[in-house]
Amino acid sequence: MPYNRPTLSELRARNIAAIESELKGVGTPLRFSNLNILGSADAGLAYLHFGYLDWIAKQSVPWSATDENLAGWASIKSVTRKAANAGTNNATVFTGNSGGTIPAGTVLNRGDGYQYTTDAKIDIGGSGTATGAITAVLPDPNDDPTGGGDAGNTPAGTQLTLDVSISGVDSTVTINTAITDGADIETEDAFRSRMLLAYQNTPQGGNDEDYESWALAVSGVTRAWTVRRLMGAGTVGVYIMIDGSDTSNHGFPVGTDGISQLENWSAVKATGDQGRVADAIYPQQPVTSLVYVCSPIQHVINFTISGISTADSTTTTAVAAAIDGVLFESGNPQGTTILLSDLLIAISNVSGTSGFILTSPAANITTATGELPVRGTVTYT
Repeated sequence: MPYNRPTLSELRARNIAAIESELKGVGTPLRFSNLNILGSADAGLAYLHFGYLDWIAKQSVPWSATDENLAGWASIKSVTRKAANAGTNNATVFTGNSGGTIPAGTVLNRGDGYQYTTDAKIDIGGSGTATGAITAVLPDPNDDPTGGGDAGNTPAGTQLTLDVSISGVDSTVTINTAITDGADIETEDAFRSRMLLAYQNTPQGGNDEDYESWALAVSGVTRAWTVRRLMGAGTVGVYIMIDGSDTSNHGFPVGTDGISQLENWSAVKATGDQGRVADAIYPQQPVTSLVYVCSPIQHVINFTISGISTADSTTTTAVAAAIDGVLFESGNPQGTTILLSDLLIAISNVSGTSGFILTSPAANITTATGELPVRGTVTYT
């Protein structure tokens, strides 16, 4: 049975009672008496000792360890915490006079002060424009414990400015395509979950769980699924999701599906998020496998709910979150069925939905291989 740790008040009461029982005839010590003060001080020290023993107990097992002790338990299974990933972009447009040059490492500032640097020297041609690649500058972890990778994600059309003016080059720079591959340092809870999976799933030289573990070890990847023979005999499909604070893409990876750039095979090579994962899996996969890393396809589901047409914004927001929760838990690109009963239960648990009727969908929802359900519009009638 669990040990009931005494509270500070209980320890003080026990000490005072012990003092009274040992010193016959002195009565209850006064509040500011030496005996009372000594009893309270001793109780405080005992309370700290109990706290330290609690901390030791938590660090003694992998499922409750924290900080460096968690990292130590994880290292036994060769699991390391995912570092922040810097966002990159290879379609940043520079303008200026023909012959203008932007040196490699030139610093660019976003409006909020976030910085990027050019990956290589960029020469402006006769058209007065040039396209180059930039990479986000990750902040010092001591200044930003998240690692600041996700903060570097930037929508297309955002304008940056040169940190130092360059002769013949305009100070304003435009990002043509969104920067979406930045990721923060892995949270401790996510790190612990991956570590426990490593303890539970002994490597099998390339089974389903191995591919998923290899994908999840890549910065930014939060979910992964394996589909055997996705593209025929000898192939393995790995679907990934990049769930983060940037909800504009619903967590779907940004890039193109395919195999690793390191693979010596005439097939479509993956790019973007899929490319990062494919390249990370390649050195670990069995030599006979041809691994395709893919993004799931959005299976958009629209909902119609009647009976609560007067629901306020708080209720409708909670209903949307409840639906998202069911789709998140039940969705699987391996092909699955979302039970209508699960949706009904989730919606009914939201305050203010008494008497609702889910008009559409009216039956269980089946998704095909490669599809992941996403909430579309929710209409109230």
